[in-house]
Amino acid sequence: MSDNKEKSRYSDAELQEFKELITDKLENSRSELKYLQEQINRSGDMGDDSDTRFSGLEDGSATMEREYLNQMASRQIQYIQHLEKALIRIENKTYGICRDTGKLISAERLRAVPHATLSIEAKKAQNK
Repeated sequence: MSDNKEKSRYSDAELQEFKELITDKLENSRSELKYLQEQINRSGDMGDDSDTRFSGLEDGSATMEREYLNQMASRQIQYIQHLEKALIRIENKTYGICRDTGKLISAERLRAVPHATLSIEAKKAQNK
């Protein structure tokens, strides 16, 4: 067996496994984004109370909630974009290759962070 020789890329079967994982995460992320966008729209529609006694407090609370929801939606959009780029790398058969070292990123890391482009070693070196 050629276990001594490092693989330069994942096999088509392994890439298919990652593609399924990413596709599932993408579907869930798009559903979550849709939900967040609905919440943002709903919180924007709630400002029609004629009773103004608590409006200052409610305005601040609504603004903070809308800000939080917008931040969460923005993160979700960014995550979706990363997952979509990972699917492109799968199609190009470059998925799972560290962009710094050129070595394979461990399958365990890719299962945990499917859009990863850096190996653990490269990520640690980058954070120093």
